[in-house]
Amino acid sequence: MHAIKKLLIALAILAVAAGLYYYWVDLDDEGFGEGFASGNGRLEAVEIDIATKLAGRIHNVLVDEGDMVIVGQTLALMDTKALEAQRDEAIAQHQQATHLVLSAEAQVVMRESDQAAAEATVVQRESELDSAQRHLARTEALARDGAASTQELDDDRARVNGSQAAVSAARAQVAAARAAVEAARAQLIGTRSSVTAALATIARIDADINDSQLVSPRDGRVQFRVAQPGEVLAAGGRVLNLVDLNDVHMAFFLPTEIVGRVALGSEARIVLDTMPNFPIPARISFVSSTAQFTPRTVETASERQKLMFRVKAQIDPELLREHQDQVKTGLPGVAWVKLDADAEWPAALAGQALP
Repeated sequence: MHAIKKLLIALAILAVAAGLYYYWVDLDDEGFGEGFASGNGRLEAVEIDIATKLAGRIHNVLVDEGDMVIVGQTLALMDTKALEAQRDEAIAQHQQATHLVLSAEAQVVMRESDQAAAEATVVQRESELDSAQRHLARTEALARDGAASTQELDDDRARVNGSQAAVSAARAQVAAARAAVEAARAQLIGTRSSVTAALATIARIDADINDSQLVSPRDGRVQFRVAQPGEVLAAGGRVLNLVDLNDVHMAFFLPTEIVGRVALGSEARIVLDTMPNFPIPARISFVSSTAQFTPRTVETASERQKLMFRVKAQIDPELLREHQDQVKTGLPGVAWVKLDADAEWPAALAGQALP
């Protein structure tokens, strides 16, 4: 009886070994025929660092590791007290610049009024000069006939010279008034520029305050927290790391003689080591245009002697959204790609995508 029991145990072990061997042969390229090829890899996803734009202190972190987040969700808050003080200062500068604009506009109106008065004075002085010149002409005619004295003639000539000097002075006042107007207008432009600069400063500070709310750029899962509330970070300091679960793929390598038969969009299946009975539908989204030696962690030493091409099998985002809680990056597995579009998937790779 003891010998029979040993024999039964040996037969059971052989049966298990045969089953394992059959399973691995079934998953071998040759077992599925020339219409299929495979490569080892791990699930990968796009990782995003949530970092602060400006140097500052973390006020609060609103999510924990493993939390699912959506695009636009606030994940962390930076301390904005200094920025708010700067904004108040910029608002005060804007108000001051606005008052200066009003004052400069009044100065322009005043200088333009002075210019108008100076121009009117020029007209008046020119009229007086014209009258003096006419009177001098009459006096000169009378003096030639002996009807006017030399004194009268000298007085009229002096009056003409005085009127000419008055006209010149009035014209100089006009030029000065015009220069004052231009200066006032330049000052007005400067004060208006100060208003624009103050508004720009307020807008910039508002943008910095908004950027102090760290939001998620897309849907995903928090992988880990890098910093904690109260820590002071430099500009660009990381606070969180997200993984985009809508962009999950497996990168694997195919030899030169096979990759030429792989087209973008080709059907693929991903079989994870943790779920060998649930192949995940995927499509080829990337085929490297340059060859490389296979990385040491992917193939055996003999396989590394071959030139290989990197290929990505992308999982459908809709499928990922349906099973976000089950998606985990870093899981090892095998990616299968269909080389012959007319070939039918073997039963082992045509099952349900996920349990």
